[in-house]
Amino acid sequence: MAQLDLRQKLSILADAAKYDASCASSGASKRNSVGGKGVGSTEGMGICHAYTPDGRCVSLLKILLTNLCIYDCAYCINRASSNVRRARFTVDEVVDLTLAFYKRNYIEGLFLSSGIIRSGDYTMEQLVEVARKLREEHDFRGYIHLKLIPEADPKLVELAGLYADRLSANIELPREEALERFAPQKDLRVIKSAMGRVRLKSLEAKPDRRAKAKPPKFAPAGQSTQLIVGADGAPDAEILERSASLYGGYGLRRVYYSAFSPIPDASAALPLSKPPLMREHRLYQADWLMRFYGFSAPEIAEASPGGMLDLAIDPKLAWALGRRDLFPVDVNRADREMLLRVPGLGVKSVNRIIQVRRWRTLRLEDVARLTRSLDKVRPFIAALDWTPGGLTDATDLRARIAPGPAPEQLSLF
Repeated sequence: MAQLDLRQKLSILADAAKYDASCASSGASKRNSVGGKGVGSTEGMGICHAYTPDGRCVSLLKILLTNLCIYDCAYCINRASSNVRRARFTVDEVVDLTLAFYKRNYIEGLFLSSGIIRSGDYTMEQLVEVARKLREEHDFRGYIHLKLIPEADPKLVELAGLYADRLSANIELPREEALERFAPQKDLRVIKSAMGRVRLKSLEAKPDRRAKAKPPKFAPAGQSTQLIVGADGAPDAEILERSASLYGGYGLRRVYYSAFSPIPDASAALPLSKPPLMREHRLYQADWLMRFYGFSAPEIAEASPGGMLDLAIDPKLAWALGRRDLFPVDVNRADREMLLRVPGLGVKSVNRIIQVRRWRTLRLEDVARLTRSLDKVRPFIAALDWTPGGLTDATDLRARIAPGPAPEQLSLF
């Protein structure tokens, strides 16, 4: 490997990290500093952002320790057989870059992943050492997200959770048989075992009011994973079922969805073109419904012909159009669960409606003041002075709401 300077390494390894969507700095609490003079913070306004070489804005220094890898996953640009330019940071280079970027107010923390070098244990040791040096030698209090190497020694996973705010182990492909076919060196059981250990350690770290000594924090911002969309033929309904299972079984903070991106010299079994980015966006919307609106994956699938989410309208509206027998919903009488299923009503709007109706009977103008878009809400609700009447026909509603083909849209995530 030719000798590269730090700028060249950064260009290569920041670009190589762009395919991993499973990072966000939400959910981390502020870390205490030795003497109160530590560097960085996970809280505060005015955070500036770093930019990856392809121009995407990120608030974390998002890099790989190296894009060298002994694995040969067919869908990965950094696979062993890929003809890409390789680079590798030293531990100290990553530490110095993180501190330098933070002091220049470019970032709020670090997202660090890596290709597998030598072995899972060796790679995980390197990742943990970066986090240890930042925390213990430089008193860095900013956000750190480490990618887990599932096959690494469980003791290394435990160490990672003590230094990092969030951990993630990517499942990658929704279908187990596809993972076996495209990534034969990966084992879904091993990945789930690592996620299970993180879950157990997180539960053990929860403070007990009766205990005098508080346990050390363990990955306080939780764990996440990533599912690649459009690589293995899994329909949206199947992807959402897998996500629901992961949320329930491992207490994940987030499942991230990443539209498959064709890579050079890829396997002939992989698609030649990427899926619509709107599909990725609709999956995020459906995921939001499962996490905050009380929807189940099968309910969302009801409104997904062939198991695919409607690209023209959002999944909540699609579900409501398919269940017109449940509407209109009386905003003065309906329970919170049903109000959350009304298209156009968000969690904050529903909470405001429930609070205000304790003191007065709501009219349509009251609902207008409590929501962002009355036009979307109006066909699905009844109020003291309003019933939707002829607006209830699902066919007419869809024609008015989505008269043309689904537009292509960049993901908001």
